[in-house]
Amino acid sequence: MNTSGIVSEALAIQRNISEELAKKSQMSEKIRKILQILTDSLKADGALLYATIDENYLELVGANAVSDYKNTIRYDEGIIGSCASAKLTKTTVDEAKNVSVVCVPVMRLHMTVGVFVLVKKGLAGYNEIQTEEAETLSLPLADVLSSRLFEEYKNQIIREKGIVVREILHGVSMNKGYGVGKAVLHYRQRELVNIFADNVELEQSKLAEGRRKMVEYIDRKIAQAGNYIGNTTDIMEAYRMFALDKGWYKKISADIAKGYTAEAAVEHVYDDMWGKLSATNDSYIKEKLYDLRDVSDRLRAFISGDVEREFVSGDEDIVVIAQSMGPADLMDYNYTKIRALVIEECSPTLHVVIVAKALNIPVVAKIYGVQKEVKVGEIVAVDGNEGDLYPNPSEQLIAEYQKKSVGRQKIFEELEKLSSKATKTLDDVKINLALNYGLDFDYDYIKPTHCDGIGLYRTEIMFMSADKMPDVESQRKQYRRLFDALDNKKIIFRSLDVGSDKFLPYWGEIKEDNPAIGWRSIRITLDRRSILRQQIRAMLRAAAGKELNVMFPMISTCEEFLEAKETLLLEYEREKQRGNPTAAKVNVGIMIEVPSVLFQLDEIFQQVDFVSVGTNDLYQFVFACDRGNPRLTARYDVLSASFLKLMKTIVDKANQYKVYCSVCGEMASNPLEAMALIGLGYRNLSVSGASYANVKKMILSMKNEDVSDYVRSLLKSTRTSIRPQLLAYAYDHTIAIG
Repeated sequence: MNTSGIVSEALAIQRNISEELAKKSQMSEKIRKILQILTDSLKADGALLYATIDENYLELVGANAVSDYKNTIRYDEGIIGSCASAKLTKTTVDEAKNVSVVCVPVMRLHMTVGVFVLVKKGLAGYNEIQTEEAETLSLPLADVLSSRLFEEYKNQIIREKGIVVREILHGVSMNKGYGVGKAVLHYRQRELVNIFADNVELEQSKLAEGRRKMVEYIDRKIAQAGNYIGNTTDIMEAYRMFALDKGWYKKISADIAKGYTAEAAVEHVYDDMWGKLSATNDSYIKEKLYDLRDVSDRLRAFISGDVEREFVSGDEDIVVIAQSMGPADLMDYNYTKIRALVIEECSPTLHVVIVAKALNIPVVAKIYGVQKEVKVGEIVAVDGNEGDLYPNPSEQLIAEYQKKSVGRQKIFEELEKLSSKATKTLDDVKINLALNYGLDFDYDYIKPTHCDGIGLYRTEIMFMSADKMPDVESQRKQYRRLFDALDNKKIIFRSLDVGSDKFLPYWGEIKEDNPAIGWRSIRITLDRRSILRQQIRAMLRAAAGKELNVMFPMISTCEEFLEAKETLLLEYEREKQRGNPTAAKVNVGIMIEVPSVLFQLDEIFQQVDFVSVGTNDLYQFVFACDRGNPRLTARYDVLSASFLKLMKTIVDKANQYKVYCSVCGEMASNPLEAMALIGLGYRNLSVSGASYANVKKMILSMKNEDVSDYVRSLLKSTRTSIRPQLLAYAYDHTIAIG
C-alpha cells in the first residue's frame, strides 16, 4: 500500500471509529468492532487493545479473534510492556503460538495511553512497510482511549479492581523546598483533532504562518526576559536557534506532502526523532529532545491558533503541573507566585529547572500521569525535599507547608532584616559568608545579602547557556560586571567545569560509561589548553587593577595543579608584557573534591594560596555513591562521623599552613550542616542566595565553643549518621536551623 493509500484508509477508519463511538452500545462492544475494522484493514488475524491504568501496568480492554493473552501487564513486562514504557513500536514472532506480533504504542500528548497489538498466523514477521501501516492506521485509537466514554469505562475497571486514589504521589526531587497553591495544569498544546489532510497546500501555508508567528513570539520573550526573571537571553537565544532549524521544518513539510495535517506532521516528526534518539545514553541529546518537545508544542499552538490562554490570577499562589516544560513557558506565569513546579518529564540540567533553582522554586519530577491525578484549581501541597505531591492536603499540612514555603520576595525581606547584623556567633566568632554565583539571577542577591564576596563563581554557566564558545571579550564583560558590583570583596573564580552532567551544546558527543569520573573539568581544559588560556586571559583583563582568585576543579594530583597553575602564571606574564590592563595580584587555588588529594595535603598546601571544599563531588566519591541516584539518597550522609572527620582533617591542615579554606558545596547551604562545619573549625562558607538568610540566622543563634565541643564529641560515633543528635542539640539550644 502506497502513502496516499494508507492515508485514505486511515481517513476511512477514523470515520468508522467516530460512527462506532456514536452508537448506543457497550464500550466493550465498541472496542471489539473497532479492532475488527483494524484487523480487516491490516489483513491480520486478530488484534488486542491495552489501556494504561497508571504508571505500573496496562489492562486489556478489548480483543478481536485473539485469546490466551494476559489481562494485566506491568510496564517493561514482555514486548507489550516494553512497547508502553519505551514508547516505541516493537515486533516479534511467538514460536509457541505460531504467530507474528507487532505492538504499537497509542500516544496522546506524548504519553502512552495504551498499546495496540496486531497478530497474524505464521512466523514470517512484520516488515518495515507493514509496521508503518500498523502505526498509521492505529493513530485514531488515541481518540478512543482519550474519549469521555472510555474514561468512564476505565474508571469502572479501576473500581472493580479496587484501585484507590493515592493520597501522596511520589516523585523525585529536582529542587528542595515546600509549596502550597492552586493547581495549574500546564498544557502547551491541544489534542490532535485531525490527523490527515484534505488540502495539502492549505496545511503547508499553515506551517509557514505558524513558523513566522513563533519566531516573533520567541523574539518578544527574549526582549521580556530581563523584565520578568532576570537576564535569560542566553538561554532563550539558544532556544531561538533550535526553533529556526531548517532541517526540522523540511521534515515537517515532507510529512504534510504525504497527507498529514500540519499539526499532525509536527507531532509525527517529533515522535520519529524521539523514537530514534531517546534510547541513547547521551544526556545532552536527551536534553535537546526536551527542547524539541517545547518548540514543537509552541509551533502547534501557532498553527492551530490556540495561543490565547488564560492563567490563574496573578495574585494567587500557584503550583504549576506539567508533562514537560521549557524556559519560555515559565514566563507565561507570574513567577513570584509560583510556589512549586511538578514536571513529569524532567532532569536536573533542564533549563527550566536551572531557572527554578535560581528563583528558589521547589521542583518535583517523574510522577507518571500527574495531570490526571490533580484537578485544575484545587489546592495542592508539594514537598520538594522528599519529592512528594499531596493532591488533597489536610488543613494542618497546608498551614505547615505555607509556613515553610519561602518565596524570593520573602527571602529579600529576611535579608533586609539581617543586613545590619555582623555575621558572628553568640561568642563573637566571625564567619565569612559568601555567595555562590553562576546564573544572572544570583546577581540580584549581591546587594540584599551584603555578602563577604563570591566564594564560588561557576563560570561554566555562561558556556552552557550559549550556542557557541564565548570569546575572550564576552567573558571579560561578564566577569568585570561582577568585579564592579563587589568593589574589592573577594571573588573566587572556578575555571571551566564541564563534563559529567554538564554539557556544552557546541561540542561533539562525549560517550563514557562513568562520566562523573571521566573526562571532565580540569582534565578537559588541560587537554584543550587554548580554552583554558582564553578563559584565563578574560579573567586577568576583567580583574584589571584588582586581586584575582582562580581555582581549578577536579584536581587529582599535585602535579596536575602545578600544570594548571603554570598555565595561569604564564598568561599573567604575557598580559603584563603586552601592556594589557591586568590583575594587580593573582592567587591560585584548588577545589578539594577528589579523594586522592586528601593523601597529598602537605604537598598541595605548600603550593596553593587557598582551597575550597566541593562537598557535592567529594561526598559521592568518598562513598562511591551517585548523588543523583534516588535509591542511595538515604544510605549515606555527609553528617556521618567518618565524613566529618575527613572535613576536619582538611581544615586542620589548612590552619597548619595558614591557607584560606572555605566550603562551597551544598553542605554549606544547609543550616544544620553549616553548623557542623563551623563546629569543625571552618570560618569561610559560600552559599546559594536562597539559603543565605537561613544560614546567617543559624550563625547568629549558635555559640561556637559549645557547638565545637559537641560536634567533636560525636566524631567517635560509628553510626551511619549523627544527624539526629545534631538536630536534637540544635533544638535544645534554640539554634535556628529552619
